[in-house]
Amino acid sequence: MSTMPTVGDTAPAFSGTTQNGETVSLSDFAGQRVALYFYPKDDTPGCTKQACNLRDHYQDLLDADVAVVGVSPDNTASHEQFAEKYDLPFPLIADPDHEILNAYGVWGERNLYGNRFMGVKRTTFLIDADGTIVHIFKRPKVSEHTAEVLAKFEAVSG
Repeated sequence: MSTMPTVGDTAPAFSGTTQNGETVSLSDFAGQRVALYFYPKDDTPGCTKQACNLRDHYQDLLDADVAVVGVSPDNTASHEQFAEKYDLPFPLIADPDHEILNAYGVWGERNLYGNRFMGVKRTTFLIDADGTIVHIFKRPKVSEHTAEVLAKFEAVSG
């Protein structure tokens, strides 16, 4: 289990395969703000709400120069079905080996209804145009996530 980076740290570099079979790296977004969100599983209630909230307000994010990238341990086929089913316009990176999840410290022991298991801690990292982490949502509100992201980016950029 690795340590989660903190606000002020340089965002760990990553590269992964998306639902379209394309390779996406953090460096692809140099000079742009990024909402990098980690979620447990495709097509589950909370993850679907979060993804659809980001989808429904995607133009607002683009207008604010915020790129959205999702990461989960699901494989590319699962991401492809999820993105197609809900018409998701942003990249979803498959991380079945937990390389990106570990780099950001979001893979670890979870406790759900008294059951302990290893899984993804739903977390969103806001990364500024210089690649610095400016905010971390450790418990994002899945139904209001876009508003949270835009408000926090607005607050940190003055």
